[in-house]
Amino acid sequence: MSTNSVHTNTSAAIALQNLSRTNERLEAVQGRVSTGLKVQGAKDNASIWAIAQGQRADVGALAAVKQSLERATSLADVALSAGESISDLLNQLKEKVVAAQDTSLSTQSRALLNDDFQAILRAIASAVENAEFDGGNILNGSLTNGIAFLANADATSFITLASKDLTLSGSIISLSTNDTLTTFSGAAQALTRLNSSITSLNSALGELGAQAKQIAAHTTFVSKLTDTLEAGIGNLVDADLAKESARLQALQVQQQLGVQSLSIANQAPQILLSLFQS
Repeated sequence: MSTNSVHTNTSAAIALQNLSRTNERLEAVQGRVSTGLKVQGAKDNASIWAIAQGQRADVGALAAVKQSLERATSLADVALSAGESISDLLNQLKEKVVAAQDTSLSTQSRALLNDDFQAILRAIASAVENAEFDGGNILNGSLTNGIAFLANADATSFITLASKDLTLSGSIISLSTNDTLTTFSGAAQALTRLNSSITSLNSALGELGAQAKQIAAHTTFVSKLTDTLEAGIGNLVDADLAKESARLQALQVQQQLGVQSLSIANQAPQILLSLFQS
């Protein structure tokens, strides 16, 4: 049996406790609705938050990896474009050099062929020197070991884009500006070097194309891995807004009822006054 007292109102205390709990739950739900997160910080769920933070770090690292790979792709694209242009120029040289095999050519005709020949060689040299992206050039022989690009989030794995020296008198293009078509013997020597250069260049461009394809495939993988990690983070910390909306409405009703219950409980001492009315 409860005691009627103006000093102690047990009903009001219980109503206040219930209302406080409802307000706390309502505040938590409102936080999840406003942020879209069920785990906003370590105090919400320390272990889940720590796991999510670790995954966020990996996502950030993979963004750096993707940037590195995109730079590799751009550098490879520039090199391939230059290499294909050089291949076309070698084909043009083939026409000039074969024409110079004609023993009936006059000295003037040979001189004109040689002028074209030298102009195309200069164009090849220019294409090699201008095949640069972001300060890197893998065709002019300046980077003998190629360039290594990031391949994983821990920076322990790399993809190397090998260099291909396409400079004149090099290991791939053996032709040089010293070659001449002004004599039949010079044209014959130039033809031998040209045929070797065409074969070597096609092989080098094939290897470069394969590397570019590998880089593109790895870039796609990194993008998919990033999407997977982000989805995993969402599964850990994202709030189910449909459920939170239902909880919010229910708690708002409970809050209103709690306020009414507290109001009724607070009126109980007033009833005791009626016992002392004459």
